[in-house]
Amino acid sequence: MGKPSFSISAAELDAGGKEFKRSVPNAWLRAAFEESDAVPIGDGEIDVRISKSGTEVVVHGRARAEAEVPCSRCLEPTRVVLAPEISVLMVPASKIKGEREHEMAPSEADVLPYDGGEVVLDDLLRDDLLLEIPMIPLCSDDCPGIASAHRDAPAPAVDPRLAPLLALKRQKEKE
Repeated sequence: MGKPSFSISAAELDAGGKEFKRSVPNAWLRAAFEESDAVPIGDGEIDVRISKSGTEVVVHGRARAEAEVPCSRCLEPTRVVLAPEISVLMVPASKIKGEREHEMAPSEADVLPYDGGEVVLDDLLRDDLLLEIPMIPLCSDDCPGIASAHRDAPAPAVDPRLAPLLALKRQKEKE
């Protein structure tokens, strides 16, 4: 996504921690969501506390953004609120042995590298927001689906690739 938008110098951090509250611009959200069906609505926000113990950095807080996604049943735009909890331990990249060859243990699932001088939250924020998008978004729990939304519309033409199957079905019905 280019130059980091959400970063803080590791030298500014201590065990007491520091509040990091920023607006997440709509343009940044659009770029973050570009490979998904989500379209951000307005700006979002990130509100985390960042503290440092030795060389390890702890990030804990929340993000919030609103987006519009198509309903899985009727395909109408549906508004969703994305509010992931952010909780991660960051360690200097030099401490992670052979990044590509190193197989992570389950206990390292919430451990991310940082360059040692700058703690960049962009990738973490993008990933947490994307993971918060529902896999099967619904405009309402009782959404009847696309068929009822277009009840008065004429039946769609048969896809020519499926025409042989339709002919076979009709032949079997006659028998």
